[in-house]
Amino acid sequence: METGEERPGLAATLRALNGALGRPAALWVKESGARNLRHRDFLAPRAALGAAFPGGQVPADVLAGVTSLGGPGVLALRGCQETPAGLAVQARRPEAFRRLLGSLPAPAPAAGAQAGWVLLHCPALRRPAALRPCHLRPLLLADHLAQLLRAQGVGVRLVPALAEEGSRQVLRQLRVDWPSDSGGSALPDTLSALKRALGRSPCAAACEQGPGTAPLPEDVVCKVHLKSFVEQQGLVGYDPNLDVLLVTEGKLRSLAELQQAVLQCMAGGQGSCCSIVHVVSCEEEFQQQQLDLLWRILDPGAHTASQKHLVCGPVKVTNPSSPIGADQYFQLRKRQMYEASVMKYGELAQDEAWTEVIDTLTVAAIRFEMLSTAHRSQITLDLEDSSISTKGTKSGAFVMYNCARLATLFDTYQRAVERGTYPPLPPASELNFSCLREEGEWLLLFNYLLPFPEVLQQAAQLPAPTKGIRITANTETVCKFLIQLSMDFSSYYNRVHVLGEPFPHLFDQMFARLRLLGAVRDVFHSALATLHLPPLSQI
Repeated sequence: METGEERPGLAATLRALNGALGRPAALWVKESGARNLRHRDFLAPRAALGAAFPGGQVPADVLAGVTSLGGPGVLALRGCQETPAGLAVQARRPEAFRRLLGSLPAPAPAAGAQAGWVLLHCPALRRPAALRPCHLRPLLLADHLAQLLRAQGVGVRLVPALAEEGSRQVLRQLRVDWPSDSGGSALPDTLSALKRALGRSPCAAACEQGPGTAPLPEDVVCKVHLKSFVEQQGLVGYDPNLDVLLVTEGKLRSLAELQQAVLQCMAGGQGSCCSIVHVVSCEEEFQQQQLDLLWRILDPGAHTASQKHLVCGPVKVTNPSSPIGADQYFQLRKRQMYEASVMKYGELAQDEAWTEVIDTLTVAAIRFEMLSTAHRSQITLDLEDSSISTKGTKSGAFVMYNCARLATLFDTYQRAVERGTYPPLPPASELNFSCLREEGEWLLLFNYLLPFPEVLQQAAQLPAPTKGIRITANTETVCKFLIQLSMDFSSYYNRVHVLGEPFPHLFDQMFARLRLLGAVRDVFHSALATLHLPPLSQI
């Protein structure tokens, strides 16, 4: 790589713009629509200016300061103009292309330099029965969130360890990277410590068997009064129907595994910096709140007091002939994807080499189906054959198809270089980025390449609950970003002929476009990696 300049960032540019106006409020917004981007890249709306400046009139010296903005990570700007919509500025686009396409990607966090630890707990894996689609949703979400957090330098532990062979097989098919060994040789000691704490707790009481009452399960240890504990501690956000909990050996084992995982995180040199997030379906929320409170009672430490609950909305399956399991759901989507591929590509899709392609497209279809909706909202699974297509622009298959188009483009270019048709791609410092004048080229850079690092940061954020124990995360962000990127890339690629005639006077534009699309390809690959989806070289 060729330049030592700091990569421009969206957040840094917006901070500089707001600072130039000298007001505490965030006045500027980034444009994203193709129509507005023809005239401006950032806008301070007229209504916001009216609230910040007398009569909405911005002093001339402030306007001059906006135009001359600079600094690390800030896009160079030109032409701050008063328009009916407000103050409008444009980036110096050739310079923006040069700085973004000629810079190294942001460095990955150094190994061993974790910014704290997050323990992601999915109680769905403790089910003795087979997993259903409603249980896949929190599991896929936790798997995606773990990848996002690791990319930000955060250490992640996934709990519980996989025990059921059936669950292991389903998750393997879906490329979920979940540990099968808790590494808990000290688990019996932890369990004993929890039992001793239970014996000392004023909230616990023996279970007395009254005459004529139903017999208690064999593994019941005692009962705990949760409601009185919630009231004494002034806790908020818990279900008002929580009352008396029958504590079983199974519940204590679950807490022992959580406790052991926390201790292992803390032993990693991070002190007590370990956040606990229970990723649950709405059907499991009540039971997890019971375990949450039991853990608080038995271990009143900082980690139990900061437990968070990330709750997934319901998964509704339309027209099921009978309750469908997670494995049946995967096999159904795989068959539908195979049939859709045969319909589009004919006999090619029946070749053995396509087996891996079909598997990857199936995983992509399911992951996007489960993750492209806000986690607290309901999703509806349409099991009809017509619901799966290789053409729909909102699907995982569409994203994978466009990623494969980029692979095909660069493979075609490389083979042409080897034949001597085109020269090799020069270093970025030798490219003429003023050749990138197509509307779609700026759209790809400004809407996707520029904000991508911040998209990943936003998706990995786990904000503290404003009140109570529930948190909301932006877990749909990456899927939505990839879908929109695929639509805009497809529109551009269908309109523009990247590999033109091998005439020297056309090479400058071709090289600049290849550099741009190479960066787009890298974004696809990085985003898909957070979903455990390998890029396809062809479809």
